[in-house]
Amino acid sequence: MDILVTERLCKTYGKGETRVDALKEASFTVAKGEFVSIVGPSGSGKSTLLNLLGALDVPTSGKVLLDGRDIYAMNENELSVFRRRNIGFIFQAYNLVPELNVEENIALPLLLDYQKPDKRHIGELLDILGLTERRHHLPNQLSGGQQQRVAIGRALATKPVFILADEPTGNLDSKNSAEVMNLLRLSVAKYRQTLIMITHNSNYATFADRVLGVEDGVVTELGGDR
Repeated sequence: MDILVTERLCKTYGKGETRVDALKEASFTVAKGEFVSIVGPSGSGKSTLLNLLGALDVPTSGKVLLDGRDIYAMNENELSVFRRRNIGFIFQAYNLVPELNVEENIALPLLLDYQKPDKRHIGELLDILGLTERRHHLPNQLSGGQQQRVAIGRALATKPVFILADEPTGNLDSKNSAEVMNLLRLSVAKYRQTLIMITHNSNYATFADRVLGVEDGVVTELGGDR
C-alpha cells in the first residue's frame, strides 16, 4: 500500500532571468512502512522536496497525497491539524526546549496538540532510545548524540504515520551517526512508520530500503526494492 504519492510536483522561484526550477515534475510513490533516503549535492532540490512533502512550503504545481489525502487541497486549519498529528519532523538542529527535560521535550508535541501524553508510550520511547536514565536531564546536560535521540523521540511521540528527517546526522560524529541511523531503522520498524530522510552522505543512505537521487531538481530512482 502506497502511503505517499507525488504527482508531477514542481517548485519554481523567481521569474524571467531569476527563475529557478528547484523541483521539476517529481512523481514517485512510497509504501507504508518504507524507509527512503533522498541523496544529492547541496542545491540539488532535496530540501525543497522534503519541505513540500511536509507541507512546510507550497508547490508551484502538482500534488502530494499522504495517506490518501491531497494535503494541498486542505484549508489552513485542516492542514495544520493533519500535519501535527500525522507527520513527525527530525531536523539537523535538534531544536530542543532548553528549559524542559528529556521526557518533557519528547512529550511536547502532544501537549501542544492538547493531548494527554501516554506515559507507557513515552516510557517505551525512552527505553528504545537509551534515554531512560537521562529522562530528567536538561538538553545542556546531554551529548549531541543524546540530544538527537530526544529529537527522534519527539518526532515519534504523536505516533505519526509519516516521518521526515532532514540531515539527522549532520551534527554528529561517525559513531553517533551510525547509532542514530540504527535507532531510526529500529523505531520505524517497530511502529510501522514511513520514513523519508535527506542526506548528502551516501554511506548513511544505505541504511534505507530505497534510495532516490535529486540532481538539478530532477528526482530519479537510484536503488532499492522497486
